[in-house]
Amino acid sequence: MFDTLKALCEIDATSGGEKPVRDYIISRIDGFCDYRVDNLGNILFEKKGKTQADKKIMLDAHMDEVGIIITDIDESGFLRFATVGGIEKECLFFHRVMINGKTPGVISGRPIHLCKGESAKQLPDYDAMYIDIGAENKAEAKSLVKPGDLGVLSGEYLTEGDKILSKALDDRVGCAVLIELIRNESEYDFCGSFSVCEEVGSVGAKTAAFALDPDYAIILEGTTAADLGGVTPEKQVCVLGEGVAVSFMDRGTVYNRELFNLALSAEGIKSQTKRGTYGGNNAAGVHTSREGVKTLALSVPCRYIHSTSSVCSKADVESMYSLAKYLISAIQKL
Repeated sequence: MFDTLKALCEIDATSGGEKPVRDYIISRIDGFCDYRVDNLGNILFEKKGKTQADKKIMLDAHMDEVGIIITDIDESGFLRFATVGGIEKECLFFHRVMINGKTPGVISGRPIHLCKGESAKQLPDYDAMYIDIGAENKAEAKSLVKPGDLGVLSGEYLTEGDKILSKALDDRVGCAVLIELIRNESEYDFCGSFSVCEEVGSVGAKTAAFALDPDYAIILEGTTAADLGGVTPEKQVCVLGEGVAVSFMDRGTVYNRELFNLALSAEGIKSQTKRGTYGGNNAAGVHTSREGVKTLALSVPCRYIHSTSSVCSKADVESMYSLAKYLISAIQKL
């Protein structure tokens, strides 16, 4: 599973540009389930289990990662851009980017020694930043990139003991777990989606849920962990190494209480309650589909999420796999 995760994280796939990661996922699940690609680019699949399921369960993980989109090129050859998904300014300034998988650059802005007063103490606003790709002028830059091209923040995949450091852990952890579930034997049938464009608003998962029409849904996701020095326990949200995080509510969803309690009561599987109602995920689009879907989110805690140096625990990824596998069977007995 972790070789799969490494391969997934090393692929660049911003919202709207998921094809490279989609192709890789298809190469991993082909022959283990029935699947198709819909009009938006979601992979919709059906996995046969040893026993036919009475209740239809959907699992979802999103393929896209946060990134940037080129909006303009100035006369000096610098690129103006917008973010695709939520990225803090601190995660942008002086960071390397890769555009179209082949053109490197660095995000910059007005030099600090030219800033005066309070502006010298602050990062530039988003619209004051630009990308330097080393072009001498606009014509040279246009020969390499154009407005509408997508890019990602560049980051190396590293491991140390139980910890993984990488870009795109949100949500390649969910994709890796879902691939592993598909490639292994299941007690019951289940279906699901590898969805597009979560980082810009649950776009793909909403249409996937409509197409699959499930009774229950489990969203596999990465979530913010703030278990850091100086952060009080009630603000830490979840903690690395304490197991997969189970949500009761976030900004987009109040989760099904029966599923929430079922997940936390699983014996022998390490889990934790996600403390707080921060953030959101594809559940917001899934649970309101058609006549409603009973939905739960399982999340791997990730420090420094949406940065090039997000960190998670291998043990938490494994507990997500174990709890998702358990729920596929346990839901059938509700």
